[in-house]
Amino acid sequence: MKPFFATATLVLAIAARAESPFKDFVRAQGDQLIEEGKPFRFISWNIPNLHYVEDNVPFKELHPLRFPDRFEVTDALATTRQMGGKVARTYVLAVRRTNDGPHDLRHVLGPGQFNEEAFRALDLVMAVANEQGVRVIIPFVDNWIWWGGIAEYAGFRGMPKEAFWTDPQVIADFKETIRFLVLRTNTLTGVRYCDDKALLCWETGNELLSPPAWTRNIAAYIKSLDKNHLVMDGYHTTELRPESLDMPEVDIVTTHHYPGPKRSFAELIRENWAKAKGRKPYVVGEFGFVDTAKMAEAMEAIQETGTAGGLLWSLRFRNRDGGFYWHSEPAGGNQYKAFHWPGSPIGAAYDEIAFMDLVRKQAFAIRGLTPPPIPVPEPPKLLPIADAAAISWQGSVGASAYVVERAAKASGPWLPVGSPVDESFVQYRPLFADETATAGEWFYRVRARNDSGTSAPSNIVGPVKVTRAVFVDELADFSRLHTREGNLEIRTRDCRQAKEDAHRARGEAGSALVYKLPSSIEGFRVFAFFPKDVTDLKFAVSTEGQSFREVPAEKTLYYQGAGDYGYWKPVLFHAKDFATEKVSFLKITLTGETQIGRIEIAHALSNP
Repeated sequence: MKPFFATATLVLAIAARAESPFKDFVRAQGDQLIEEGKPFRFISWNIPNLHYVEDNVPFKELHPLRFPDRFEVTDALATTRQMGGKVARTYVLAVRRTNDGPHDLRHVLGPGQFNEEAFRALDLVMAVANEQGVRVIIPFVDNWIWWGGIAEYAGFRGMPKEAFWTDPQVIADFKETIRFLVLRTNTLTGVRYCDDKALLCWETGNELLSPPAWTRNIAAYIKSLDKNHLVMDGYHTTELRPESLDMPEVDIVTTHHYPGPKRSFAELIRENWAKAKGRKPYVVGEFGFVDTAKMAEAMEAIQETGTAGGLLWSLRFRNRDGGFYWHSEPAGGNQYKAFHWPGSPIGAAYDEIAFMDLVRKQAFAIRGLTPPPIPVPEPPKLLPIADAAAISWQGSVGASAYVVERAAKASGPWLPVGSPVDESFVQYRPLFADETATAGEWFYRVRARNDSGTSAPSNIVGPVKVTRAVFVDELADFSRLHTREGNLEIRTRDCRQAKEDAHRARGEAGSALVYKLPSSIEGFRVFAFFPKDVTDLKFAVSTEGQSFREVPAEKTLYYQGAGDYGYWKPVLFHAKDFATEKVSFLKITLTGETQIGRIEIAHALSNP
């Protein structure tokens, strides 16, 4: 008799096969990709975090890497499908770096050494891809430092980066990674990767500066293991190299496009198509960081030529802890961020709402389809609530806003206490603070909405005991201040360094923020970032707003080093039980360059 876990795995595998909509592998025929005898064309997305999250950066979190769960992967691929996309390109397999700590999760730990937990996350991606009907492109290795790549493979053998292309032992080590993944049996579906129809193609790597001989060698090796899938050359270029078009081992050629070259994306795409026409399918593997009009021209060039497809950079999905994952793009002029569907006013600087609508139209158009109406969102999932000032939920695909409802009983009646709530407004914070709740016990639920309608309610959470009021200022502007002193300004750039906090109050020594509360202040928390040295904040309270007395505050530093992104130093200042009299004014004075992202002030309930 089989053990229970073996039987359960088999049942999952059979179910996954039954649910997959894919009938065949994607083939190459001349310069076209073919699916079930018809051209397979797409406008879709790079989803770098699909299998490996590098953007888990809450204020107190010291280790930003983690693996996605089923909610997150499903949100990513269901979003892709709702937007008309048929393909998602992951980023690479992460490789252990010499400066990694014990919390730095990677796929490849050394020559022939692999992290099973990491590959199980990729198993989940492939299982959900079959459920959602989205094909996946997987590049094996990175040219760059971010997740470890070619330099790390060479470093395992004590060699310089360039040895990755020529040294037989290093090449053998890399081939072992390829063999491990290509022949791996998915722990959730029971299907080997080389037999999984949800895989569109293998890519030799991301933006590789690979010699032609290396590319032929690696592509041939992949094909020796996998007779079902195509191989894309991951050579880094904006203009197709003739050698790639000539290689019989390479099935698909690709280019990446970002600001820099004097010629437009559209012009380069048309020229590349002319080179590939009649020879091999051509895919625009990455393009982005230009305005909506230029991106529209690029997508039109893809549509009007026979280019097989284009993958925009980039899409991020919802976070299991509420809201979205965020990723600012310093290479995009420090303006562009990873996109979220269906877009939000917070992305106005890069035209997110209009741009995402355009991408959806183009994604359906290249398939010869008219976009269907966006469905009413599914109910969100309300997460546990410890404090009425910190309410979050797992959002719904296609939702543009949410309604938070409160009731004294689980049976209702329900009163809207937050509407509309934009889940993109804050980053790695509670999505909503109920500042109007009176003393007592309360129940909460949430609905998602968009232009098509409002969802059924979420699960109910409660009773939540309320014994104090909490005032929250996310400092998107100065509208919640009583007054301010000195040279204060709202900053919306350099968000990556501030752990993706999208709006912060910046000031120099002597600048001050003053708040007036409707009742006596009982405590506060201030979330601050220090681009340079950590300095103190001074706190003072007052009964009438004229004469202030200083109060002490503790501070906690949450800092693991600047890392690759140049993170600033996050410091939480906090105090409570400091008042000997009823004080309703709080003054926060800076003593050095500081950026403040969030302020919470607890105060007595006005109607106990």
